[in-house]
Amino acid sequence: MLQQTQVATVIPYYHKWLRTFPDFASLARASENEVLRAWQGLGYYARARNLHATAKTVMDRHGGNFPRGIEQIRQLSGIGKYTAHAVASFAFNQSVPIVEANTGRVLARLFNLRESIDSDLGRRTLWQHAASLLPKSDAATFNSALLDLGALICVARKPKCDICPVKAFCRAKNPAALPVRNSRPETKRLIETHALIVRRGRILLEQSRHRWRGMWILPPLDPDCLEQPRFQRPPVYKSVFPFTHHRVTLSVYRRPAPKRIAPGQQWFGSIEEAAMPSPHRRAIDALVRNNGDFSVQHEQHADTGSSRHNRDGNAKPRVIPKTDLQMFPRRFDHDHVRNRTDDCKVSGERRC
Repeated sequence: MLQQTQVATVIPYYHKWLRTFPDFASLARASENEVLRAWQGLGYYARARNLHATAKTVMDRHGGNFPRGIEQIRQLSGIGKYTAHAVASFAFNQSVPIVEANTGRVLARLFNLRESIDSDLGRRTLWQHAASLLPKSDAATFNSALLDLGALICVARKPKCDICPVKAFCRAKNPAALPVRNSRPETKRLIETHALIVRRGRILLEQSRHRWRGMWILPPLDPDCLEQPRFQRPPVYKSVFPFTHHRVTLSVYRRPAPKRIAPGQQWFGSIEEAAMPSPHRRAIDALVRNNGDFSVQHEQHADTGSSRHNRDGNAKPRVIPKTDLQMFPRRFDHDHVRNRTDDCKVSGERRC
């Protein structure tokens, strides 16, 4: 959970996760929907899928016992060098180095590393430096201290050099300028359009096959359909959220029910137990919670620059009431959409 996510954000999810899945056996038995539902809000859902796959591997190939060898650990789904070394160090007290964002920043400054830490040479050099400092015993305490040093003192911006316990050994002349990194990819802007379809007290959702694979989302719309005269109406909801070097505009349009739903689509009487990405759940919650008439909802979620906790777009939207759209109550108990069909399909690869 701590990969790409801050500790303060992780803690409540961690405790809830362990209550839901206290051991490998319970996680291995769970459905993908149950796993994604428990992870909902943390973003980077591949991590949840990897944990699920790892639990199954531990049960099937290792008799329910997590392997101790680093090479065996690295064969598990989603586990790379850092995670394998971290588990070996903290869980099994093995004398192995760890390099991640915090320790990498400390090491780059201590040794005045001028190579980009994103390059192969830079990464290899960091691991070599980490190994050279590693004590022969109690490596877990040393690694934990190195992590805390980077998280609390040797911070990315305005490092607290005046109180740093290792400043006498630091070779960096300008610590704030290190580590050197490759330029970040330019933020791309995307527009995604989805349909709000309610019939007979149920809402239509589709299981995603792409970014949020396995999770339930509002059915995608083909943007070309919005150019048709009969569909040139404003969206009933709009929000903007960050997603890994992207800023995504989510626009939701009301659509009538199709004659037949597409494979992967399903009617839901309630979304409480459905695994849904936060932007789509928030869109439904915002409209349903107000239980009235709404115009276009627009919210641009602030990107604080330290948005590792916000990869799933977890900002709270605003809703603007207006009397031009009849909506539905929280659990979709009534049918507020006429039982009519559209000339365009809401099924298949291209949908209107």
